[in-house]
Formats: sequence, C-alpha cells, structure tokens
Amino acid sequence: MILYNTTYSVASEVATDWLHWMKRFFVPAVVATELPAGYKILRLLTELDNGGVTYSVQLDFKSMDDYLTYQESHSDSLRQRIQHRFGNQFVSFDTLLEEV
Repeated sequence: MILYNTTYSVASEVATDWLHWMKRFFVPAVVATELPAGYKILRLLTELDNGGVTYSVQLDFKSMDDYLTYQESHSDSLRQRIQHRFGNQFVSFDTLLEEV
C-alpha cells in the first residue's frame, strides 16, 4: 500500500471553510478518479502556534502504478482547484510512504 500524504497549514480565519470545501469538492473529485483505494482527513493536535490549523490529507493507493497515474493525470489540476479557491491562505508539503 502506498500512502500519499499532503500536510496543509491553513490560515485560522478560513480553516472551517477550507475543511468543508475539501470534504465537499476536493475529496469527491479525487475519489472520482477511481485511483485511490481510500482516504483520510486528519487534524494535527500537537502543533505549534503558527497562526493556522494543520491538516493531513492522506490518499491510499494499492500500487505505485496507481499513484503515478494519479500524479501524471490528475494531481496538478486538483491542486490548481485548491490554489484558485484559497490562494495564499495555506501552505502545503507532500510525503510518500510505503506500508511495510
């Protein structure tokens, strides 16, 4: 199993709207690609006071091929949707993990 994690630090004033939008629009668009086997959205509880709220969006892929197809065919356009909606009100970074 391949776990693709994106950690988002979201400005406090838009955090509720961001979470609602991710659940209502972003995740359904990701699931519609039929590539992830599952997903989770988590809120970081042990964060520093950075003026925002930190979330982890985790996508599970059955294989590296499914992950690579997602990256090549869908990732950029889905990221652009977040950027268009929330502009500079968040920062993010990705990690890729393999279940062992």
